[in-house]
Amino acid sequence: MADHRWNDLARQLIAGTSVVKGSAVAIFMTDVSVMPAVEAFVAECYRLGALPQVIAADERFDRLAVEFASEEVLSRAAPLELASMEWADVHVSFRGMVAPASGLDEARVALQRAGKGAVSTARWQHTRWCLVRVPTPEWAELAGVDYAALLDEFFGGCLADWGTLKPRWDDLCAELSSSSTVRIVSADTDISFGVAGRSWISFSGEANLPDGEIATAPLDDCVDGHITFPGTFWFAGVAVTDLRLEFSKGVVTASQATAGADFVESLLSTDAGARRVGELGIGTNALMRTLTGDLLIDEKILGTAHLALGRAYPDCGGVNESSLHWDIVKDLRAPGSFLTVDEVPLIADGVVVGRFAAATAP
Repeated sequence: MADHRWNDLARQLIAGTSVVKGSAVAIFMTDVSVMPAVEAFVAECYRLGALPQVIAADERFDRLAVEFASEEVLSRAAPLELASMEWADVHVSFRGMVAPASGLDEARVALQRAGKGAVSTARWQHTRWCLVRVPTPEWAELAGVDYAALLDEFFGGCLADWGTLKPRWDDLCAELSSSSTVRIVSADTDISFGVAGRSWISFSGEANLPDGEIATAPLDDCVDGHITFPGTFWFAGVAVTDLRLEFSKGVVTASQATAGADFVESLLSTDAGARRVGELGIGTNALMRTLTGDLLIDEKILGTAHLALGRAYPDCGGVNESSLHWDIVKDLRAPGSFLTVDEVPLIADGVVVGRFAAATAP
């Protein structure tokens, strides 16, 4: 029996990206597992009189490129994907959570990200867009969680009451936009971010699904300290375990990891902006609770924070440029973890508190 929530998701995407009659809609699908979501969205586009076009940007093809392509081809932005960004008014990527392949050359995976980054830049420059990270049974097995429960959290994070939540989060962002310093402290972390003069914005059902975060762009030369990300997460199909980053005057000066260390260094060498923080985000979605090791999912969980190395959001006042935008999630839900803004806690001893608790209540 078909799950009606895929149709609900399609309508959310239509509203969030403002698809109307005559809209040109470019759609990427990265795995056949996302077909129910793609089919429902394409049907809704046609009902409205929009023109959807689907590209099978399957991750299996990316793996073949890593294995066999020349470096010139591997680092090149995919021409059809770039052309679709020029053609489209709206872009939606349905990204299935596919179990990562083993044995990939990490340096070549990092090289491939340069071309991917060019497509990503064209997406936010030319289209109204949304990325949809779709859980799969194989990812649930990899993360050691129940698939049905994970799917419920996914839909909860996609179909939240955005009309109620967005005004609360926007009000919080307006308050935070007058702040100067954000600090994150835990047993393995002490890092500060200068944010004076930068805007905070909320993500509430428009550009990422599941959604739910507030974010800003730290000052390029005002990130100092160290931050550790215990456990394993995946980026571009590569596992990174127990990552530690050290910053001085906004730049990553050292990195360590028990797995994926060479991959991390390759990413940091992508271009001149890759060692700087383009985004500082705080998860605000109380309906999402399960860490999966997938960054697009985990960054929305209430009680987490994340930084993105590389490209900054201009809407926040950020100016850092890079083909890389790599979100890395820090879980602050354990005792002894704190996130403060101008010394006022939003997370204290692992618990959401004060105005942050009021703004993020489900």
